[in-house]
Amino acid sequence: MQAKPITPTLLVMSVLASCQLLTQQALAKDIKIVELTAQEAQIALERKQYTSRQLTEAFLARIEKYNPGYNAIITMNPNALSDAEAIDKRRAAGEKLGPLAGIPVVVKDTMDFAGLPTTAGWAPLSRRAGGIDLIPAVDAPVVERLRAAGAVILGKTNVPVLSLSGTNANDSWAGPTYNAADQTRATGGSSAGTATAVSGSLAVLGLAEETGGSIQNPAAAQALVSIKPTFGLVPNVGVVPLATSTRDVVGPHAKTVYDAAITLDALAGYTAADPKTVASIGHIPVNGYTSQLIRTALKGKRIGLYGPGWRDAPLSPDTQALYKQAIAQLEAEGAIVVTDPFAGSGFASIAQPSPIPGLGGYDPRGEDSVAFDLQNYLQRLGPQAPAHTLEELTKLIKQDSFAEGGPLAYERSQPGFEDSLANPSKPPRLEAFLEAKTKYIETLNGVMDRQKLDAVVLPQMRKETPLLFSSDVIAETTVSEINIGGFPGVTVPAGYYPSGSPFSLIFIGRQWDEANLLGLAYSYEQATKLRKVPKLIIKPVAQR
Repeated sequence: MQAKPITPTLLVMSVLASCQLLTQQALAKDIKIVELTAQEAQIALERKQYTSRQLTEAFLARIEKYNPGYNAIITMNPNALSDAEAIDKRRAAGEKLGPLAGIPVVVKDTMDFAGLPTTAGWAPLSRRAGGIDLIPAVDAPVVERLRAAGAVILGKTNVPVLSLSGTNANDSWAGPTYNAADQTRATGGSSAGTATAVSGSLAVLGLAEETGGSIQNPAAAQALVSIKPTFGLVPNVGVVPLATSTRDVVGPHAKTVYDAAITLDALAGYTAADPKTVASIGHIPVNGYTSQLIRTALKGKRIGLYGPGWRDAPLSPDTQALYKQAIAQLEAEGAIVVTDPFAGSGFASIAQPSPIPGLGGYDPRGEDSVAFDLQNYLQRLGPQAPAHTLEELTKLIKQDSFAEGGPLAYERSQPGFEDSLANPSKPPRLEAFLEAKTKYIETLNGVMDRQKLDAVVLPQMRKETPLLFSSDVIAETTVSEINIGGFPGVTVPAGYYPSGSPFSLIFIGRQWDEANLLGLAYSYEQATKLRKVPKLIIKPVAQR
């Protein structure tokens, strides 16, 4: 066939197309994405300073440069650019878009993303590590809601084996993830990769998930804002569970309180896919979670402080000094602080720390639903999944996570767990968990009523974040208390230890009190602005 001659018109069009491509590439290179917030990016997108595709290209270039060293993102979304282009077309057509439209984000590996593997950090569940792939047919509701909000999901982030570590992701089949704020320090777990991606500006926002500290620990370790929501506010089905029925929650990692609030707006609320979210009806603020973000929110508010009545565990001298500075700032903003308001309430004695070595005194009550929850998770994967029951999965991968030496063997110490494991299709009995949850709710509400508290504000850790490859674990101030109780918590950067490791506060309140807590955290954030910009390096220097 004879080639079509190149006419002057075709030549001009070709040159123009080439120039346009080069201009787009130059724009992507010039976009300032370090510390970029969703609020700032949305303004720029609306002003046509760049497109979502260009913004996505800029983040992909940064990921290509830094992710090999930090190992935050382990599975990329191959459709990220086309997803961004789709938002650009909607924007160009004049469609009214929300605050997350066109914003590059990441999600934790444990969250189902249709067509991409969910590995939960465990080699038997990753073909790349010699195992099998669990590829869901449908998105988890939280992923579906991000897509519906127009967010551009760049990829999925690293986690420790089955999300068990609250300190790091060192045992993941994908290798360890490094801390963007201080590469020698633990990342915080289990949402390690999400925290590093957001703190290191490999994404604007990210989704984290918590059973026992896995939202708050990484956020505090990497100087981020996070929201651990009330249990039942955000759907948690479609997420590899430890306690879907009792404790697991999904929430955002962000650089600012505002960005965290708009992300919660997109995630919160009822879905028939997760019936327990019916409890959220009537508890979501009519004007959204940004409605109480005012500079003077702390003025006149009564704030409870950390003490033996909350948890009888001392703060390190450095933590005491930083906490004292934070308390002074709360008071400078007009807050009234109440020392150890839980003294004599019995709150601290509700916890039943596990004696099992390696759990660091963690109270696992509620995780005795894990066999039942895992069975339900597998059944939701879709007809093409390689296994739909625990029995089928165990036979397929030739490993039993609950057997002696398995990552979940500690669950066998919980009363009633063996019965649940014998018949994981049957809802488990959860008497110990329900008793503890009732006590936590009654006691916290009672103290807050008597003391007229608007929130409890604690240092998120009792001492600085441990070194990445040490045997120490993060010494948080509240995990089982708010995970079993189902209470919300908002972390916010509050300074740095002499070593340079971040120090954070956590604002805690009653169930469904997220809007109030976000307002208080915003007031503190705006008064202090203590987060520092991490300086990434090509290859972290931390050594095992």
